[in-house]
Amino acid sequence: MSAKLFKTRGIVLRTVKYGETSLIVTVYTELFGLQSYLVNGVRTATGRSSGKANLFQPSALLDLVVYHQDGRSLNRIREFQWGHLYEQIFQDVTKNAVALFMVELLTHCLKQPEENQPLFQFTEDCLLHLDQASPGITANLSLFFALHLTHFFGVSPRIVETQEGALYFDLIDSLITTTPPLHENYLEGKMASICAELLKTRQPEELEEIKMNQEMRRQLLQNMEYYFLNHVQDFRPLKSLPVLSAVLQ
Repeated sequence: MSAKLFKTRGIVLRTVKYGETSLIVTVYTELFGLQSYLVNGVRTATGRSSGKANLFQPSALLDLVVYHQDGRSLNRIREFQWGHLYEQIFQDVTKNAVALFMVELLTHCLKQPEENQPLFQFTEDCLLHLDQASPGITANLSLFFALHLTHFFGVSPRIVETQEGALYFDLIDSLITTTPPLHENYLEGKMASICAELLKTRQPEELEEIKMNQEMRRQLLQNMEYYFLNHVQDFRPLKSLPVLSAVLQ
Protein backbone atom coordinates (compact mmCIF):
# COMPACT_ATOMS: atom_id res chain seq x y z
CA MET A 1 0.00 0.00 0.00
CA SER A 2 1.43 3.39 -0.99
CA ALA A 3 1.42 6.41 1.29
CA LYS A 4 -1.43 8.89 0.93
CA LEU A 5 -1.39 12.67 1.36
CA PHE A 6 -3.15 14.29 4.31
CA LYS A 7 -3.45 17.80 5.72
CA THR A 8 -2.91 18.02 9.46
CA ARG A 9 -1.82 20.43 12.15
CA GLY A 10 1.27 19.54 14.13
CA ILE A 11 3.29 20.52 17.22
CA VAL A 12 7.04 20.07 16.77
CA LEU A 13 8.51 18.04 19.65
CA ARG A 14 12.09 17.35 18.59
CA THR A 15 14.44 17.92 15.65
CA VAL A 16 17.57 15.95 14.71
CA LYS A 17 19.96 16.75 11.86
CA TYR A 18 20.09 14.10 9.15
CA GLY A 19 22.70 14.05 6.40
CA GLU A 20 23.98 17.36 5.06
CA THR A 21 20.72 19.15 4.31
CA SER A 22 17.87 17.27 5.99
CA LEU A 23 16.10 16.92 9.34
CA ILE A 24 14.22 14.17 11.08
CA VAL A 25 11.45 15.81 13.09
CA THR A 26 9.21 14.31 15.74
CA VAL A 27 5.78 15.91 15.53
CA TYR A 28 2.60 15.48 17.54
CA THR A 29 -0.07 15.63 14.83
CA GLU A 30 -3.78 16.21 15.17
CA LEU A 31 -4.65 13.37 12.77
CA PHE A 32 -2.11 10.67 13.59
CA GLY A 33 -0.68 11.47 17.01
CA LEU A 34 3.07 10.98 17.46
CA GLN A 35 4.90 10.80 14.13
CA SER A 36 8.45 11.07 12.76
CA TYR A 37 9.10 12.76 9.42
CA LEU A 38 12.05 13.22 7.10
CA VAL A 39 12.30 16.79 5.81
CA ASN A 40 14.72 17.23 2.92
CA GLY A 41 16.61 20.33 1.85
CA VAL A 42 15.98 22.65 4.80
CA ARG A 43 19.65 22.99 5.77
CA THR A 44 22.61 24.10 3.68
CA ALA A 45 25.54 21.83 2.89
CA THR A 46 27.73 24.02 5.13
CA GLY A 47 25.67 22.89 8.13
CA ARG A 48 23.92 26.22 8.62
CA SER A 49 20.14 26.19 8.80
CA SER A 50 18.13 27.95 6.16
CA GLY A 51 15.04 29.96 7.04
CA LYS A 52 12.90 26.89 6.44
CA ALA A 53 14.62 24.97 9.25
CA ASN A 54 13.46 27.62 11.73
CA LEU A 55 9.93 26.30 11.37
CA PHE A 56 10.98 23.08 13.08
CA GLN A 57 11.89 24.53 16.47
CA PRO A 58 10.41 22.55 19.40
CA SER A 59 6.90 23.81 20.29
CA ALA A 60 6.32 25.31 16.81
CA LEU A 61 2.73 25.05 15.56
CA LEU A 62 2.64 24.06 11.89
CA ASP A 63 0.16 23.36 9.12
CA LEU A 64 1.41 20.29 7.27
CA VAL A 65 0.74 18.24 4.18
CA VAL A 66 2.21 14.82 4.93
CA TYR A 67 2.56 11.43 3.37
CA HIS A 68 1.15 8.82 5.74
CA GLN A 69 1.22 5.06 5.69
CA ASP A 70 0.12 3.08 8.75
CA GLY A 71 2.92 1.13 10.37
CA ARG A 72 5.72 3.13 8.75
CA SER A 73 8.13 4.56 11.34
CA LEU A 74 9.32 7.43 9.14
CA ASN A 75 7.11 9.33 6.72
CA ARG A 76 7.73 12.49 4.71
CA ILE A 77 6.42 16.03 4.81
CA ARG A 78 5.44 17.44 1.43
CA GLU A 79 4.44 20.97 2.51
CA PHE A 80 4.81 22.96 5.72
CA GLN A 81 4.05 26.46 6.91
CA TRP A 82 3.38 28.23 10.19
CA GLY A 83 0.06 27.29 11.71
CA HIS A 84 0.59 30.11 14.15
CA LEU A 85 3.67 32.32 14.38
CA TYR A 86 4.40 33.08 18.03
CA GLU A 87 4.98 36.66 19.10
CA GLN A 88 6.97 35.89 22.25
CA ILE A 89 7.75 32.20 22.89
CA PHE A 90 10.89 32.00 20.72
CA GLN A 91 12.26 35.34 22.01
CA ASP A 92 11.28 35.36 25.70
CA VAL A 93 13.64 33.23 27.84
CA THR A 94 11.03 32.33 30.46
CA LYS A 95 8.25 31.52 28.00
CA ASN A 96 10.63 29.46 25.89
CA ALA A 97 11.65 27.46 28.98
CA VAL A 98 7.98 26.80 29.82
CA ALA A 99 7.26 25.73 26.22
CA LEU A 100 10.26 23.36 26.13
CA PHE A 101 9.18 21.84 29.46
CA MET A 102 5.65 21.26 28.13
CA VAL A 103 6.95 19.70 24.91
CA GLU A 104 9.43 17.42 26.72
CA LEU A 105 6.82 16.34 29.28
CA LEU A 106 4.36 15.48 26.51
CA THR A 107 7.07 13.63 24.55
CA HIS A 108 7.97 11.46 27.55
CA CYS A 109 4.32 10.52 28.07
CA LEU A 110 3.56 9.57 24.46
CA LYS A 111 4.26 5.93 23.62
CA GLN A 112 2.12 5.04 20.59
CA PRO A 113 1.18 6.90 17.38
CA GLU A 114 -2.47 7.19 18.38
CA GLU A 115 -4.81 10.00 17.39
CA ASN A 116 -6.00 12.01 20.39
CA GLN A 117 -7.52 15.28 19.23
CA PRO A 118 -8.51 16.46 22.75
CA LEU A 119 -4.87 16.09 23.88
CA PHE A 120 -3.63 17.89 20.77
CA GLN A 121 -6.11 20.73 21.29
CA PHE A 122 -5.25 21.02 25.00
CA THR A 123 -1.52 21.27 24.25
CA GLU A 124 -2.04 23.72 21.39
CA ASP A 125 -4.33 25.85 23.55
CA CYS A 126 -1.78 26.00 26.38
CA LEU A 127 0.97 27.07 23.96
CA LEU A 128 -1.22 29.78 22.45
CA HIS A 129 -2.12 31.07 25.93
CA LEU A 130 1.56 31.00 26.93
CA ASP A 131 2.52 33.17 23.98
CA GLN A 132 0.20 35.96 25.16
CA ALA A 133 0.39 35.31 28.92
CA SER A 134 1.15 37.81 31.66
CA PRO A 135 4.10 37.02 33.97
CA GLY A 136 1.71 35.62 36.62
CA ILE A 137 0.05 33.21 34.18
CA THR A 138 3.39 32.27 32.63
CA ALA A 139 4.80 31.34 36.05
CA ASN A 140 1.93 28.93 36.80
CA LEU A 141 1.26 27.50 33.36
CA SER A 142 3.85 24.71 33.55
CA LEU A 143 2.21 23.29 36.70
CA PHE A 144 -1.27 23.72 35.21
CA PHE A 145 -0.17 21.84 32.09
CA ALA A 146 1.51 19.04 34.05
CA LEU A 147 -1.43 18.43 36.37
CA HIS A 148 -4.05 18.48 33.61
CA LEU A 149 -1.89 16.35 31.32
CA THR A 150 -2.34 13.48 33.81
CA HIS A 151 -6.00 13.27 32.77
CA PHE A 152 -5.12 12.26 29.20
CA PHE A 153 -2.97 9.35 30.36
CA GLY A 154 -5.37 7.98 32.97
CA VAL A 155 -3.31 9.02 36.00
CA SER A 156 -5.14 12.15 37.13
CA PRO A 157 -5.18 12.68 40.91
CA ARG A 158 -8.59 12.23 42.51
CA ILE A 159 -9.80 14.95 44.84
CA VAL A 160 -11.80 13.43 47.68
CA GLU A 161 -14.02 16.06 49.28
CA THR A 162 -14.24 15.08 52.93
CA GLN A 163 -14.39 17.06 56.14
CA GLU A 164 -12.63 20.40 56.31
CA GLY A 165 -8.97 20.38 57.24
CA ALA A 166 -5.44 20.38 55.86
CA LEU A 167 -5.03 18.65 52.51
CA TYR A 168 -2.57 15.91 51.61
CA PHE A 169 -1.56 15.02 48.03
CA ASP A 170 -0.64 11.34 48.02
CA LEU A 171 1.89 11.05 45.18
CA ILE A 172 1.71 7.24 45.17
CA ASP A 173 -2.05 6.62 45.35
CA SER A 174 -2.99 9.69 43.21
CA LEU A 175 -5.25 11.15 45.87
CA ILE A 176 -5.83 14.59 47.36
CA THR A 177 -7.61 14.21 50.67
CA THR A 178 -7.68 15.33 54.30
CA THR A 179 -6.36 11.96 55.45
CA PRO A 180 -2.56 11.74 55.72
CA PRO A 181 -1.01 8.78 53.85
CA LEU A 182 0.80 5.99 55.67
CA HIS A 183 4.01 6.65 53.72
CA GLU A 184 6.30 9.65 53.21
CA ASN A 185 5.65 10.40 49.53
CA TYR A 186 3.10 13.16 49.78
CA LEU A 187 2.63 16.92 49.75
CA GLU A 188 0.76 18.69 52.50
CA GLY A 189 -0.57 22.08 53.50
CA LYS A 190 -0.36 24.89 50.96
CA MET A 191 1.44 22.79 48.33
CA ALA A 192 -1.34 20.19 48.34
CA SER A 193 -3.98 22.95 48.30
CA ILE A 194 -2.36 24.62 45.29
CA CYS A 195 -2.37 21.32 43.39
CA ALA A 196 -6.07 20.88 44.16
CA GLU A 197 -6.74 24.46 43.04
CA LEU A 198 -4.81 23.96 39.80
CA LEU A 199 -6.74 20.75 39.05
CA LYS A 200 -10.02 22.64 39.50
CA THR A 201 -8.84 25.50 37.28
CA ARG A 202 -10.30 25.20 33.78
CA GLN A 203 -8.86 28.20 31.92
CA PRO A 204 -5.28 29.51 31.92
CA GLU A 205 -6.59 33.05 32.52
CA GLU A 206 -7.53 31.98 36.06
CA LEU A 207 -3.89 31.18 36.90
CA GLU A 208 -3.23 34.85 37.66
CA GLU A 209 -5.07 34.38 40.97
CA ILE A 210 -2.96 31.46 42.24
CA LYS A 211 -0.08 32.87 44.27
CA MET A 212 3.11 31.05 45.23
CA ASN A 213 6.77 31.94 45.57
CA GLN A 214 9.68 30.74 43.45
CA GLU A 215 10.80 28.05 45.91
CA MET A 216 7.32 26.55 46.23
CA ARG A 217 6.92 26.50 42.46
CA ARG A 218 10.31 24.79 42.10
CA GLN A 219 9.40 22.13 44.68
CA LEU A 220 6.03 21.48 43.06
CA LEU A 221 7.62 21.01 39.63
CA GLN A 222 10.12 18.52 41.08
CA ASN A 223 7.29 16.63 42.76
CA MET A 224 5.32 16.53 39.52
CA GLU A 225 8.33 14.96 37.82
CA TYR A 226 8.38 12.38 40.63
CA TYR A 227 4.65 11.81 40.09
CA PHE A 228 5.09 11.11 36.38
CA LEU A 229 8.08 8.85 37.04
CA ASN A 230 5.85 6.75 39.29
CA HIS A 231 2.70 6.70 37.18
CA VAL A 232 3.74 6.76 33.50
CA GLN A 233 5.54 3.68 32.21
CA ASP A 234 9.13 4.24 31.01
CA PHE A 235 8.97 7.93 31.90
CA ARG A 236 12.44 9.55 32.01
CA PRO A 237 13.75 12.50 34.04
CA LEU A 238 13.18 15.86 32.38
CA LYS A 239 16.26 17.67 31.05
CA SER A 240 14.30 20.92 30.76
CA LEU A 241 13.30 21.03 34.43
CA PRO A 242 16.53 22.52 35.91
CA VAL A 243 16.43 25.35 33.33
CA LEU A 244 12.76 26.02 33.99
CA SER A 245 13.28 26.03 37.76
CA ALA A 246 16.10 28.54 37.36
CA VAL A 247 14.21 31.08 35.23
CA LEU A 248 10.74 30.98 36.82
CA GLN A 249 10.07 33.72 39.35
